Order: sequence, then C-alpha cells, then structure tokens
Amino acid sequence: MGLPRTFIGFSSTDINYYRLMLAWKEHEHINFNFTNCQLSQEINSWDEAYIKRKCRERIDMAGTFAVLIGRDTRSKHKYVRWEMEVALEKKCRIIGINLDGSRRVVDSTCPPIIRDVGAVFVPFSPKIVAYALENYRASPNDDYHYNDHVYAGLGYKV
Repeated sequence: MGLPRTFIGFSSTDINYYRLMLAWKEHEHINFNFTNCQLSQEINSWDEAYIKRKCRERIDMAGTFAVLIGRDTRSKHKYVRWEMEVALEKKCRIIGINLDGSRRVVDSTCPPIIRDVGAVFVPFSPKIVAYALENYRASPNDDYHYNDHVYAGLGYKV
C-alpha cells in the first residue's frame, strides 16, 4: 500500500526548507508523496478567496498535513493557520516538523491550533520525517513525539 498524499504547509520565510524536502525526495530516495503547495508559480492572483479555494482542493487530496514550524509560523494566520484549520476539518494526520531541530513540540513556535489534537512532532531531517510519514503515531487530545530508541534505530545520536 502506498503512503498517503501529504500537503506541506509553510511560511514563505521557510521556502528553502520546503525546497530541501524536494531534494530529499529526489536524491535520498525517501518514499513519500506530497501535493505541491508552491502557489506562487501556479497562481498569478492576489485574490485571497481564489488562492484559498485552490489550496483547499490540494489539502482535500491529502491524508496527511505536514507543517514546517519555523520562527514565524505561529504568527502566520492568513494562509498557514488557515491551511491547518482546513486539514483539521478534513481530519488529516498532522505532522509538525520543527526547523529548530527539536524532537518534541516547542511551545514558543508551535501554532496553538495543532496543539493537543494528536499531532506528532519531529525535527527537520529526512529519516525521521520519512519515518513519521510511514509510521504515524498520535496521541488523541495530546501531542506525540517518538522516543529515543526510534531515533537510535534510524541512526541518530541519542
């Protein structure tokens, strides 16, 4: 069985991390699929309703919503928070990918909307992101993170 389609949400300030994920897919042969949310190349519009409609169509195709959590993600309400709302409404699996390398939820950067909803939190690194996509675990009404033995098994230092 294939992996669920994944929509990647991110702040415009974190686009280079998204591009790096594209490189992981091509060069490290990490087996995951995601809907390309790079709207700037596909939609030449300033019409917020139109952009959100196109975004919703893409999120509706996904079973997983992964969000890159950087320094300003928490304050991005116009699109990033809205995308999370749509993903939760659709009951997507939620993966928070911490750009600061944290293996757990980080209160100061994590958008409150994905707290205590069963999301899993991992650092920005190809092996653990691929693991989370393939072995999604959640704690309903809580936050989830993988234990050190999972990281050790993937070759990370514990």
